[in-house]
Amino acid sequence: MKNINILNGPQNVSAVIQGCMRMPDLSVNEAAKVISTAYDCGINFFDHATCYGENGAAETRFGEAFKLTGIKREDIFIQSKCGLCFDRNEFDWTKENILSSVDDSLRRLNTDHLDTLLLHRPDVLYDPEEVAEAFNILEKEGKVLYFGVSNLVPMQIELLKKYVKQPLLINQVQLSLEQSQLIDQALYMNNKTTEFSINRDGNALDYCRLNDITIQAWSPLQIGMFGGSFIDNPDYPKLNEALQRIADRENASKAAVAIAWILRHPAKMQAIIGTMNPDHIKDACKASEVSLSHHDWYDLYLSAGKYLP
Repeated sequence: MKNINILNGPQNVSAVIQGCMRMPDLSVNEAAKVISTAYDCGINFFDHATCYGENGAAETRFGEAFKLTGIKREDIFIQSKCGLCFDRNEFDWTKENILSSVDDSLRRLNTDHLDTLLLHRPDVLYDPEEVAEAFNILEKEGKVLYFGVSNLVPMQIELLKKYVKQPLLINQVQLSLEQSQLIDQALYMNNKTTEFSINRDGNALDYCRLNDITIQAWSPLQIGMFGGSFIDNPDYPKLNEALQRIADRENASKAAVAIAWILRHPAKMQAIIGTMNPDHIKDACKASEVSLSHHDWYDLYLSAGKYLP
C-alpha cells in the first residue's frame, strides 16, 4: 500500500481509506473481517461520520468489531465527521453540537481520541468563533489531534481560518472519473460552448494544493451522488474498455485502475472506498500498485466522456 504524509498532520497514512458508512449492515464478526482485511491490505485509515447509520450505528459497529481484530489502536487512524443532523433536518456547527458529537463518537468508537475531525458540509448559519472555541477545547482535552473539513469551497475555508488556530489539513470532496468537475473547469475555462467550463467549487483543487490541504476523494467509482458504479455499467462502454485495457496490463481490477487515476494526480490525494466486501477491498487496494503514465491518465479521462478544447 502506498502511504502519504499529510502536511502538518498524520504521517504514513494509507493512500486508500476504508469508509465505514455501510458498516451498520454487517454483523459484528463481518465488520471485524472488513477491518482486518483492510488493515492486512495496508489500509490504516478509517473514515466515519456521526450521520452514518441511525444514531451513529456505523461508529458503534466499528467500536464493537475493532475489539475482535487484535489490531492496536495506535496502529490505525480514525477520522470522523460531524455537523449533519438528519434527525433534525439541519446542519449544525454550533459549539455545543461539535463538542457533544465528538463525545458521542468517542463513546461509540470505544476510543479516547479521534485522529482527525472534519466539519461535514457547511452549516450556512455557523459562527466561526464558536467553531474555534470548540476546536480549542477538543485539542486541549486531547480528544481530537487534527482538524479539517468536508465539501467546502475555498472562501468558506478562508473564513474558518481567520478564527480557527489549528491548521485545516483535509478537505473531503467527491471525485471520480465520472464526477471529475474538480478537474474539468481548468481545461474548459472561458468556454461558453460547454457546461464543463462552469466553476462549481471555487477552484478548490488548486486552493487546497496552495494551502497544504490534502484532498480525500469520496465515491471514487460513483456516478453522480447515488447513481451506482460506472464499473461494468453499459452506459459507459468506452470508459470500461479503457479501464479493462490497463487492468489487463497491470494485472489489476478495473476498480483499482479507476482509483489509481485519482492517486496518480500530483496533488497526492487519498481515495475513500466504501465497499464492505473483503474481496472488493483487496481488489481496490491494488490501486496503489497500478502504474499510470501521463498518457494513461488522459486516456481514462477522455474515455469518461470528456474532450480537450
